[in-house]
This record gives sequence, C-alpha cells and structure tokens, in this order.
Amino acid sequence: MRSVLLVEDDFFDTMTAQKAFEKFNVPHKLYTAFNGLEALDLLLGTNGAEPIRPLPEVILLDLNMPKMNGHEFLAEISTHPELSTIPVFITTTSGMDVDRLNAQNLGVSGYIVKPMDFESGTDMVDSLNLLERLLRSPV
Repeated sequence: MRSVLLVEDDFFDTMTAQKAFEKFNVPHKLYTAFNGLEALDLLLGTNGAEPIRPLPEVILLDLNMPKMNGHEFLAEISTHPELSTIPVFITTTSGMDVDRLNAQNLGVSGYIVKPMDFESGTDMVDSLNLLERLLRSPV
C-alpha cells in the first residue's frame, strides 16, 4: 500500500491532517510519528517498531520537535541510502530564512509554513494536490 509519513509533535495538527486525508480521499495510508526518533524507528524498524513497508513515498516533516528535530532527522536520513531518496516536505511554523536555507541544504522537496487554513481546507487541498502530483509521477 502507498503511504505518507507525517512527523509532527502537535497532536491537533496530526489529527487535522488525518481528517484532511479522509475528507479529501487521499489514496495513501497516513503513518504518524511525534518526533524524529520515532519516525526513524518506523522507517528502520528499530526499537520494536513495525517498519513501514514499502517505505513511504513522501515524508511531511515538522522542524521544531522534541528529542530529534526536523534538521537532525534530515541529517540522519541522509546517511541511509534507502531513506535519502524519499521526498521530504517541511511543515513548520518557522518562516525564518535560516531554517528554510538549512532545510534546502539538506535536500527537502518543499517547504510549507503553518498555520494552514484547515477550516476551509484551501491550503491543505493545495498541499495535497502538490503531493498527489508528486506521488503520481513516475519514479
């Protein structure tokens, strides 16, 4: 089954994304992790986590999280050849140029500044449309 991994420490944002995937009939299973370490466990099958197989086609990654933040997570997955090719979209409240530059230097595919307009779904629909085009493109 095709899937997306959401790495987000905010419970409300995670629930909102889950509801948006359902509402807009996104044809991918949504896996969630609340920090970079938990996400790595899901990707690598470490620390007793059931690994996501096949690997997710896209990772949606928050930058500001406890335990392992988004920048640290990006640096870590870049050391794993099987993970380094997964497109990563940053979702963050940080509009700081330094965060954007650091993320770009680590090879992210896109950068979405929160808050998104989850009430109307406009930003979520635009983001999901972008993700859907990416997921439909041949590898």
